Amino acid sequence: MTHLAETLTFSGRKVVAAWASLPFPARPGCSLPDALCAHPQAVPWQLLSPCGERKVSGCFAQSVVLRGVCKESHISCAGKPPASPLHACESSEEVLQRYLHTLFPGAFSTSHLLQQPCHTQPPYPQFFSPLLTRQGFLLDKPPRYPSAAVESIPVLAALQAAPVLRTLLYRLYKDVQKLNTRRWASFFSAGVEQGDFQEALEELRTLSQCYEMGFEGGESEDEADSD
Repeated sequence: MTHLAETLTFSGRKVVAAWASLPFPARPGCSLPDALCAHPQAVPWQLLSPCGERKVSGCFAQSVVLRGVCKESHISCAGKPPASPLHACESSEEVLQRYLHTLFPGAFSTSHLLQQPCHTQPPYPQFFSPLLTRQGFLLDKPPRYPSAAVESIPVLAALQAAPVLRTLLYRLYKDVQKLNTRRWASFFSAGVEQGDFQEALEELRTLSQCYEMGFEGGESEDEADSD
């Protein structure tokens, strides 16, 4: 995990955020282009890192893994144009890469497709919606009769160096800055010097600034703190 994060952090950045779609919302038997075309505006994942609910439209670098979605043929019928640019791709790997490039233009993206889904047999908790099949695919309506426990699910996950981390890091800096270090004599008696503490604090502030991008770069620190 450390080595993977290092490949995604450059220009002074050191932290990445985690995202996941558990399960990835796909319907039974759908092709990969069909599944991704159902989400043209934003990737259907949730932020797992404690950065708040704020959504971002870009990232600097990311590593994405999609597993458990059918790679069946998506070639258009003879004489008919492709349903979308994704349907015109020659491979499933190209489909995912083009999708990420469209939503995150200019970002460094690596992607991997795995046929094997994520297994969810006991003792995995069964907290899934009744709309899921045993293989974790979405149904339009609940089945007439309750199905067996979900045995596997398709999963989309990613690590991102993204602007959303600026808010997290700057809030951490502000919280630590408010500490009255004179009340923590035992902390410094353990060997930490006041100068080293202040230097680390300033490095944290500088690190948060490394995650500015676009309009976020014009946002004042006071505005970020008030979010």
